[in-house]
Amino acid sequence: MPDADVRGDNVFADLPASGRVIVIVPTYNERENLPRIMERLLVSVPQVDVLVVDDSSPDGTGAIADDLAADPRVHVLHRAAKNGLGAAYLAGFGWALERGYDAVVEMDADGSHAPEQLPRLLHAMAHADLVIGSRYVPGGSVVNWPASRQVLSRGANLYTRLALGSGVRDMTAGYRAYRADVLRRLHLEDVASQGYCFQVDLAWRTIRAGLRVAEVPITFTERQIGSSKMSGSIMTEAFTSIAVWAVRHRWAQLWGAVGRRR
Repeated sequence: MPDADVRGDNVFADLPASGRVIVIVPTYNERENLPRIMERLLVSVPQVDVLVVDDSSPDGTGAIADDLAADPRVHVLHRAAKNGLGAAYLAGFGWALERGYDAVVEMDADGSHAPEQLPRLLHAMAHADLVIGSRYVPGGSVVNWPASRQVLSRGANLYTRLALGSGVRDMTAGYRAYRADVLRRLHLEDVASQGYCFQVDLAWRTIRAGLRVAEVPITFTERQIGSSKMSGSIMTEAFTSIAVWAVRHRWAQLWGAVGRRR
C-alpha cells in the first residue's frame, strides 16, 4: 500500500463553497476489490462521500456495495446493464450535481488509483478546474505493467498530445478531480464516448472551454485481482475519435486564421 499523503488534514481548504467532495467508483465484477479500496479511501480521506456506480455485476458487487452503504458516507447507484465506463461516470456525475457537491472525483475500484494520493489532487484544485493524477509528469510512475502495456499507454498519450496540440501529458488517465461547475459547463448530454476516449473527451472539452487543467504525479499500480477491461474496440474508438477531433480543431484554426487576414 502506498504511503499516506500527509497533507490530508486541510484537504478541503481551497475548495469552493462547503467543500463537499464525492468520489465516484464505477464497478463491474469487482466484489473482491471493492471492500479493499473503500476501506483505504475512507481511512485516507474520511471527509469525502463515495458513490459506487454498479452496472449489474453478475458476481454480486452491487450487493456488496449495498452492505458498504451502511456507512452514511457511502451511496450506491445501480444501473440495469453494462453500458460502458463513460455512461457509468455520466450517471454518477448527474447524481452528484443534483445533490450539490462541489468537487467530483473519478477513481477505479481495482486498486490502481491509490486513495492515499487523493489529497494531492484535491489540494491542486486551489489553482485548477480539472486535476489529473498523472503517470507521466515528473514524480509519476507505473508499477507492475509489462513493457508492451507501457509502450501502448505512452504511445496513446503522445498521439493524443500531438494530434490535439495539448500540453497535457496523461489525457487518458482515469484518476482525476473536477470542480462541479466545470462539469456543468461541458455539455455532458452530448458525450457519447467510452473507455479511455471518455477521459480524453472530457479533458479536451475542459481545455477548449478555456479552463485550467493541472497534472499531479501519482503512482499507478496494476490490478492484482480480476482482469483489465481494456479491449480492441476501446482502443479503436479512442484512435478514431481523437483523429476526428484533431481534424476539426485544425480546420477551425485554419478558418480562424483566414478570417483574421480578411
